[in-house]
Amino acid sequence: MIPGNKIHFTSLGCARNLVDTEVMLGILLKAGYEATDKIEEADYLVVNTCGFLEASRQESTDTIEFLLKEKKKEAKLVVAGCMVQKHGQEIKEKFPEVHYLLGSGDMEKILEAVEAKSPGEAVTSARSYLEWGEVPRQVSTPKQYAYLKIAEGCAKRCSFCIIPTIKGPLRSKQESRVIKEFQTLLNQGVHEVILIAQDLGDYGKERKEKSGLENLLKQMLQVEKKEFWLRLLYLYPDEITDDLIDILASDPRICRYLDMPLQHINDEMLKSMRRKTSRSQILDILNKLRTRLPDIVIRTSLMVGFPGETEEQFEELLEFVKNNPLDNIGIFKYSREEASHSANLLGHISEEVKEERYQKLSLAQLKTVHKWNKKYIGKRLQVMVEGYHPESEHLMRGRFYGQCPEIDGQVIINDCRKVEAFGVLHEVEITDVADYDLIGKVIRPIKPKPKLALV
Repeated sequence: MIPGNKIHFTSLGCARNLVDTEVMLGILLKAGYEATDKIEEADYLVVNTCGFLEASRQESTDTIEFLLKEKKKEAKLVVAGCMVQKHGQEIKEKFPEVHYLLGSGDMEKILEAVEAKSPGEAVTSARSYLEWGEVPRQVSTPKQYAYLKIAEGCAKRCSFCIIPTIKGPLRSKQESRVIKEFQTLLNQGVHEVILIAQDLGDYGKERKEKSGLENLLKQMLQVEKKEFWLRLLYLYPDEITDDLIDILASDPRICRYLDMPLQHINDEMLKSMRRKTSRSQILDILNKLRTRLPDIVIRTSLMVGFPGETEEQFEELLEFVKNNPLDNIGIFKYSREEASHSANLLGHISEEVKEERYQKLSLAQLKTVHKWNKKYIGKRLQVMVEGYHPESEHLMRGRFYGQCPEIDGQVIINDCRKVEAFGVLHEVEITDVADYDLIGKVIRPIKPKPKLALV
């Protein structure tokens, strides 16, 4: 054992950042370090930052400041990730006590950073990180689910987004590597594997592959494991092909769930945002999904206050939310990022108007979702029971296929008598709704089907 070998990790931002954090954690654990969740115990602290928006950069700055204040005097702080890549000099000037900086593509140098005798940095031109070989990774999520990153960077050029500037161009993992990681997670007992990328639909396109995502999914479904959930995060509407819908319809192990960022519904706004779809195309794909997959759950993200958004255009978005029920919506206020194309557009909206539109759209969505969720009352769903509800030891919580961890609602279980274990599927009858959450009682645990004997 190494004297003074306790490490504490903080991961900010998206799930792709979390996977990078898990790789750094795995490397250090393999080298003999010991993880701790107590800041005051740690000999080394690592924070993986996010630099996507001003709000995320502020969160990163606040976290660095907090860790420096709370850590023991001799402990060393390593700052890694997206904010380092774009704002490393600012971090050095504001926090000279930071021991080491790691760029967003330099995660495998974490051991070098921790063991460095003097302050330093490793910030190369590699702006994003993908595991290619046998790199240790310590999954930090609850045992029942894990993320699988299949690509980094982005090939799109949405006018409000600086991800391509931070993370660089699209890079996709080889299919064989993805399948191997997928099999490893299943072998570790993970039930739900969540595929992530900035844009799943572009998987393999930089290699000129056609139907890259569809072909990958078909290969994943051939893995010898009869029970799992496979969830898809971030698919743009123009990339939802008939073949992809066929795959979703063909195998219940792929969750009938899509996270499909729309951003707006007005054609002028969509064009100004440099999106690839129009209002009519969005409505067509929503109709196709609802028709082909009546039980599909659709999540999206919408933006208010984009430069030039008129009151009429906002009202069009508001009516869209009221008349086209979406199961979950992440609503965002436009953030002016200086490196983005939209920063130089005319007609920037005041913060007061953005907030007003945000509140109005949020209220409309809440009313719509409450009404929409009532369709589940009386139904029996397969629910992964995950633990006690934080507000009461008499309640438990879980998720069905239409609820992604961390970002969606949950199933609140108020009759737990038949729960056998956490991290296990149970049949739950839904009895009521509470805004984004469903309420239900456990009917029975769902036992895995026995393997057929070979004859």
